[in-house]
Amino acid sequence: MTTYEQIKNSQFVRILFIAFLILLLQIPTVMLQGLISDRQNLRQEAISGITSNWGREQILIGPRLAVPYVKRVIVGKEEKTQSGYGIFLPDDLQVSGKLDTETRYRGIFEVPVYQTKLEIRGQFVRPDFSSWGIRPEDVSWDRAELSLQVSDAHAIQNQAVLKWNQKALPFTAGQGKFGVDGQGIHANLKGQMQGDTFTFAIPLTVNGSEKIGFAPFGKISKVSLSSNWTNPSFQGVWLPDQRSVTNKGFDATWDIPSLGRNYPQQWNNESPVKPETVQASIFGVDLISPVDNYRMADRSIKYNFLFLILTFVVFWLFETATRLRVHPLQYLLVGVAMSMFYMLQLAISEHLGFTIAYLIASVAVVVMLTAYSVAVLRAKKRGAIIGIMQVALYSYLYVVLANQDYSLLMGSIGLFGFLAIIMYFTRRMDWLESPRIPPARRPEQPPVE
Repeated sequence: MTTYEQIKNSQFVRILFIAFLILLLQIPTVMLQGLISDRQNLRQEAISGITSNWGREQILIGPRLAVPYVKRVIVGKEEKTQSGYGIFLPDDLQVSGKLDTETRYRGIFEVPVYQTKLEIRGQFVRPDFSSWGIRPEDVSWDRAELSLQVSDAHAIQNQAVLKWNQKALPFTAGQGKFGVDGQGIHANLKGQMQGDTFTFAIPLTVNGSEKIGFAPFGKISKVSLSSNWTNPSFQGVWLPDQRSVTNKGFDATWDIPSLGRNYPQQWNNESPVKPETVQASIFGVDLISPVDNYRMADRSIKYNFLFLILTFVVFWLFETATRLRVHPLQYLLVGVAMSMFYMLQLAISEHLGFTIAYLIASVAVVVMLTAYSVAVLRAKKRGAIIGIMQVALYSYLYVVLANQDYSLLMGSIGLFGFLAIIMYFTRRMDWLESPRIPPARRPEQPPVE
């Protein structure tokens, strides 16, 4: 045998060629990742179409009391005035509500939406300007405003009215002259700032989707929510102090002291609190589906490279042990079949859910690969080994996907175990040995009569 033939038929060169095929099969993997991204974008467009009409996720910040003033400063020998305003948060804030949820559809895509009737109540104390050096006569009490920031104000369903010390005051669109950027409502408190304490109540009916959140603006903020949604995901810096989730819905209650926030009970325009600081304190609940099909598909396809390596190595071990030769095209067909699993899983999951889609796709691919392996490896036992290995791989992948918190640990242990098995079976292999290919059998000649 010539040197060229020895190199051509060496096991090392064979492995390099198989590695090239695995890299080649990353092309459909990248295409599948692009397909997943396209379907995610299409789903997001469908969600946006629903929520833009019904109501997007709702974040309620407030209420807050804004009171303007005039500050007198001495510049040289002259006294000058500067306009400013102070923002004051309630001493007590209580929010209670019930989220009536339903699922809306746009084509095959769905999004959870809700309508909630909120009762926002509490108490303000009379603002104190002494720490800022403002004299009482320089406070413009008649220009005071109360504002409530609502992230998607167009979804407010009732004619909201502020009950301020039991007196009904109308709300106006927008956050007023002293509000921050964003949507909301405000009420003018002209003639309503006499007294030391001020109680308020705001009945609010609002549509929303996917999420609802609140800012803990009170010295003590208490929020109580109930809903018929059975798969809540509580979000934010604070989780509920009490919660109950059943097959009929959930109940949750938060009790949050102001000491846990990163902003005070009052500030002015000279040293304002940044909006992102307030946003960092938002807490609430997401109405999410228990399984995101696209996220699971994206996570699962990351294991395709590993599965191709393991499957091709087993084929190559059969080649070496039995002196068979598997054609590169046959390797390629096996790899394409394994890549088809992820497309099947994605397509079916959009209609039947992730678990059923995973089961159907994995069974289909395992049966096809087992039958094909029996023919390629010329033995039912060898094909069965390939089939059992595929069952083990897809079972392992499902466990990893279902246990996201332990996926890195399980993936690392699994990879180490598979590598150890391969190293064990190849520990005494002569990588430069040329495989002995059995001669092709000639067809028997019919006897000469």
